[in-house]
Amino acid sequence: MADKLIKDAALIPVAAQTPFMAVTPITIPAPQRYADIELRVSAPTTGDKLPIILLSHGHGASNYLSSNRGMLPLSEFWASHGFVVIQPTHLNSTTLSPDTPEAPLFYRSRAQDMALILDRLALIDKAVPGLAGRLDREKVAVAGYSLGGFTAGMLLGMQLHDIDGEETLDLRDDRIKVGVLIGAPGLGARLDGPVGQRYPALTKNSFDAMKAPALVVAGDRDFNPNFSTHADWRSDAYRLSPAPKSLLAVTDAEHGYGGVAGYDAGETTDENPERVAFVQRMTWAWLWSALHPGSDAWEKAQASLNGEAGRLGHVETR
Repeated sequence: MADKLIKDAALIPVAAQTPFMAVTPITIPAPQRYADIELRVSAPTTGDKLPIILLSHGHGASNYLSSNRGMLPLSEFWASHGFVVIQPTHLNSTTLSPDTPEAPLFYRSRAQDMALILDRLALIDKAVPGLAGRLDREKVAVAGYSLGGFTAGMLLGMQLHDIDGEETLDLRDDRIKVGVLIGAPGLGARLDGPVGQRYPALTKNSFDAMKAPALVVAGDRDFNPNFSTHADWRSDAYRLSPAPKSLLAVTDAEHGYGGVAGYDAGETTDENPERVAFVQRMTWAWLWSALHPGSDAWEKAQASLNGEAGRLGHVETR
């Protein structure tokens, strides 16, 4: 059924939509963690050799958007177009938020959550009805929004320096082949607003070793001087990491990117269903082509921006 809310974003081609199922809660035992990992898994009801996306939520004041109950505009779209999407609730969620030394960001455990999920794929396989034997474990991506983008960056090779008594913290996971960072924090050296004093871990990163292919999604209005006085800070992961990288610059997007964290969420300052559809479709196309060499999905998506859909944003590649 056509959706009149998404307008010109509908011109961006994607695979045919198919039914999907969402199963939650699925619990992964994590004895060394404050609590076991609770997951939401969204998967197509048909198809084999399904690629996997690990989706990391952000950090915010809402009760449930920063958990596996959030990010549904992305997870449901990706699952209805051929991906298995696995969403954990990280310890920074308001539903957990233990008073431990790593609070409040839990930057280390968030990345470790994803590694443990990959260790336990066989358990997930059995927990989701009809999924057994249908995962392609060689096609794994990570995606994250806001602080989730920081988590995705760490898994792709972004490093933290001189933190927690370690010279360099490197939590890259080579099982993860590609990634998408949406509204992710930029370079710590350019985090010159008061947020840097509140969250010192965000000031310690570098992108020099983030070699894995990635799509960085940045809005031209995703600017907050409490974080950085540099208007292009959210695109640092694109500019400062080794190629190959692509940048999806989203026109008029504030930090909500139209509402990717949740449907009709009150904290979205730039609510716009068409903008959400643009991010959905462009990220899907990039992920599909990145994990399926020879696919022309990303090429076609970029070509569509030469028409009316081009008012929604543009792509750069290096």
